[in-house]
Amino acid sequence: MSDKRQRARVQGSWAQQRPRPSRTTVQNSQPSSWGSGPQRTPRTFEFQQPDKPIREVPAETVIEEAGVHEISQGPSGVSRLRLIPGFLPPHEADWIFSKLLAELPWSQKTNYREGEAYDEPRLTCWFGELPYTYAKSTMTANTQWHPLLLTLRDAVSHHTSSSFNSLLCNLYRDGHDSIGWHSDDEASLGEKPTIASLSLGDTRVFSLRKQPPPEEDGDYTYVQRIRVPLSHGTLLLMEGATQDDWQHRVAKEYHDRGPRINLTFRTIYPEPEGHRPGTRLRFTAKQM
Repeated sequence: MSDKRQRARVQGSWAQQRPRPSRTTVQNSQPSSWGSGPQRTPRTFEFQQPDKPIREVPAETVIEEAGVHEISQGPSGVSRLRLIPGFLPPHEADWIFSKLLAELPWSQKTNYREGEAYDEPRLTCWFGELPYTYAKSTMTANTQWHPLLLTLRDAVSHHTSSSFNSLLCNLYRDGHDSIGWHSDDEASLGEKPTIASLSLGDTRVFSLRKQPPPEEDGDYTYVQRIRVPLSHGTLLLMEGATQDDWQHRVAKEYHDRGPRINLTFRTIYPEPEGHRPGTRLRFTAKQM
């Protein structure tokens, strides 16, 4: 019996757990974190002053009231919009819209962007004794004016005291038809052109954005923006330096939109010899 007890004591000594080290004896050279391996020493946050001052994006201006609106003034001159809602009475505008929709020679024009052809997302037709070139594509001269268009041209000229010899017609079939950002600044339109835009059909938003100054490197983030809802029978004139200092567009809309016809009356001049058609003509101070 004594031998058994002695053997049990010996075996028990083998099974005894080793003493655990005291917590005070454990030292970590790195701060605790998830994972293993060397850890980076945490840094305190330091505020860095931005290179450029913080700027707010200007709010978009909405123009709906009739009248003359001076939208900017700069080295190019004064840019103005003249808005005339109800230029055509509703019943008259309804009849004109249905006639032009059915009887004008609408077609889809092929245009070019960065050397690639694409179909414009709208239908167009052109009237004038001279061709009109924009975006590297030319609309041929067409002297066969629809009689109704001649009547409208005379009415717009009389009301605005401006003369027009050409007309670009746009048909936006629904909200998916559009025209992108651009300026009507081709050399054939002359300096500081006046363009009269008559709207028929569903209301669409006409948007404008100011050209950024040279130091912005073409960044339109902080430029002035304007939106003008153009309703049935409304006449809008762009005057002064608007084509020099602003761009405009009719954006796609994802609502139910009916067709809209836009008649843009303008004056076309023969382009100087040797000048590339459709490009902007720059004048020096002596030439002006």
